[in-house]
Amino acid sequence: MKKIWIILLLVFITSSFSLKTEDTPYAGLYNNSINDFNKQLLVLSDKVKAISSFSEKNIGRINDEIEAARLKLKAIDFWLRYLEPIAYKKINGPLQVEWENEVFEKFEKPYRREGAGLTLAYQYLNGKHPAKDSLAKLIQSSIDAISTFKADSITTQLNTFDHFFLCNRLFLLNLAAIYTTGFECPDSKSIIEELQAMLVGTKIIYTNYNQTFKATPLSNEYLELYDKTITFAAKQAIDYAQFDHFGFLKDYINPLFAINQKLINQYQVSSKSYNDYTLNNNSTSIFDKSLYTPQNTKGIYSLVEDKESLQQIRAVGKLLFYDPILSGNNSRSCASCHKPTEYFTDTSFRASLQFDGQQHLPRNTPTLIDVIYNHLLMLDGKHISLQNQARDVITNPEEMGGNEKEVVSKVLSCKEYKNIFKQLLKLTPEEKDITLDHVISAITYYYSDYSKYYAPFDEAINGNKTLGIEAIRGYNLFMGKAQCGTCHYVPQFNGVPPPYIGSEFEILGVPEDTNFSKLSEDKGRYYINPASETLSAFRTGSIRNAQYTKPYMHNGVFGSLNEVIDFYDAGGGIGKKLIVANQTLSSDSLKLTVSEKKEVLAFIHSLNENIHFEDKPQNLPVSSRKELNTRVVGGKY
Repeated sequence: MKKIWIILLLVFITSSFSLKTEDTPYAGLYNNSINDFNKQLLVLSDKVKAISSFSEKNIGRINDEIEAARLKLKAIDFWLRYLEPIAYKKINGPLQVEWENEVFEKFEKPYRREGAGLTLAYQYLNGKHPAKDSLAKLIQSSIDAISTFKADSITTQLNTFDHFFLCNRLFLLNLAAIYTTGFECPDSKSIIEELQAMLVGTKIIYTNYNQTFKATPLSNEYLELYDKTITFAAKQAIDYAQFDHFGFLKDYINPLFAINQKLINQYQVSSKSYNDYTLNNNSTSIFDKSLYTPQNTKGIYSLVEDKESLQQIRAVGKLLFYDPILSGNNSRSCASCHKPTEYFTDTSFRASLQFDGQQHLPRNTPTLIDVIYNHLLMLDGKHISLQNQARDVITNPEEMGGNEKEVVSKVLSCKEYKNIFKQLLKLTPEEKDITLDHVISAITYYYSDYSKYYAPFDEAINGNKTLGIEAIRGYNLFMGKAQCGTCHYVPQFNGVPPPYIGSEFEILGVPEDTNFSKLSEDKGRYYINPASETLSAFRTGSIRNAQYTKPYMHNGVFGSLNEVIDFYDAGGGIGKKLIVANQTLSSDSLKLTVSEKKEVLAFIHSLNENIHFEDKPQNLPVSSRKELNTRVVGGKY
């Protein structure tokens, strides 16, 4: 009996100090908005069921209803995209099938996830030979998904303020990265109109939030700047190709992000969502290199924070990076393919030499700079960690041809290495012996240090420098007419979109040669996860430092950025008359002018980071095994 009374008392206390969702202006707005959107979807569904044919007139009517539903959606996107991102993809999924992995899926086999909703419904309706049942199914999936957002597990989050600032953070990141690019808006004519409606709709959310949570409000500083953001967007041309992406990001979104981050810290906001897994609460700029951290650069030394110890780890990592002792023939080092003076790639060949010194590897050597900002590594996403990737390269018979046990033995035959790793072993008390993990973790920590530099574009956004008008125009083209921003996301301009918990892959239709005689035979992601959607798919890399990392594409087929831009402008492989059944890149020509291409190139050049490269080691540690003392710094080939 006593136990029952205690439970009842706890329930009473909890209910006394928490807000009921139906009693607050904020929760009331949420519930009413969800219901309004649901009604709009039901109207859309009824209109689809009522049509007798897909005449031009009927298609126009359905398009109008889809756009009406999208405008309702934009008013509540602030909540939906954060609170339940999987259900959101049933409401407004950008792709019919997705295999991309969120951060917690890195440790299990990818699974097929079907998208549905308004974007796909529009594309299907305006495609070839639409069928009423299929169209209705896409819309019904949206209606079914709405129930998720009415569940207690979602609505109870509205009782506390924490979720609001986290929703707002993702909202701002998406304003920077996707809302103005057409990433999930199927009609480019509606992008700016939807943006304007979204900004106004979100202001209503802000107002109701502040009325409800008076102890933890959005600050006046934030609200005043946000009103200016609405005014700025309202003055922009409806043509998204004319939108001032640079001014929007620099003068409005990035400063708003900084204020929201400060409030997250001030109010000690806590998160229970995997959406926030990689994000850093202390970053006050979207263009802070510590904004998100997909990779553990320290490996086995993860718990080490002492600066002197970290410097020691980095120093030995640098030596090992240049030391061919890691290879099977003591002639090949990490620096053989990832040449530090060439931005940790190899610009000499389309692909580096294999272990035999005769043949070439099938793929271009990717730069190691900024690789830490990917969840999945290698061009096919084979590895989930820097350390796994390094181990694979060292033991791969076509790359370094090393044997794990023998590599460790050779390293420890050098007194200098042995003494250092003995000292470092104390930093990993769970390990009794020095292993390859100690060796490769030092290497990854060394080269990851080169991913922390900034480019002129970063400095311009952060207000530290001005950027040339040609580069600004190029960025506006990149995010607009050139459609680059729909795959290369702010701020790393790689395939990791907000909230930065997954790596995306694209099928571009890359050719085997510059004559476009045939499609590259490399199946890419298909080797890792066989599916029709992954055939010829490759991880989207960063375009930072691209000026210095030629050749380009997975097979190094293009020798200049001009060739790459021309390839995209033509519509990828399909645009070049190749047969690519599953190309994700639009096959329509971008119709970029010569001057526009130069401007895009100027923007890409503004992403060249101000990296301070170090001289290579003068000597390598001496081994007790005489045959190892003919090693050459950096390897022989």
